[in-house]
Amino acid sequence: MAKPRTNDGTSHGPSQRQLRVGELIRRTLSEVLARGDVHDPELNRLSITVGEVRTSPDLKIATAFVLPLGGKGQEDVIELLSRNRAELRRILGRKMALKHTPNLRFRLDETFDQMDDTRRLFDQEAVRRDLDT
Repeated sequence: MAKPRTNDGTSHGPSQRQLRVGELIRRTLSEVLARGDVHDPELNRLSITVGEVRTSPDLKIATAFVLPLGGKGQEDVIELLSRNRAELRRILGRKMALKHTPNLRFRLDETFDQMDDTRRLFDQEAVRRDLDT
């Protein structure tokens, strides 16, 4: 089935290839961080969740959405990952069967905060009353 296209001819959302590569990078990066394969003791002492990886259409850039376990030290995690991005890219390149390993970017994963906000919204009396009718 063809993807819907906008008026300018571009498609909506990521391609199957982007989704597949993003998930491969997410799983591999999660494994590398969990095993402590990086030569940075500060990074290895942290538990980091990799929630999602989005790739650019040309697969040259991968943005990893991460969150430290417990949510504390978020800015430190981004700094440590950014500082070690070259080594992480080398490790990913060795572990994955990709022609080219994308450049890595790291962003805070805010989906958990959004889910909490949504739960709070649904817990409001007025919203529950509207949903019951």
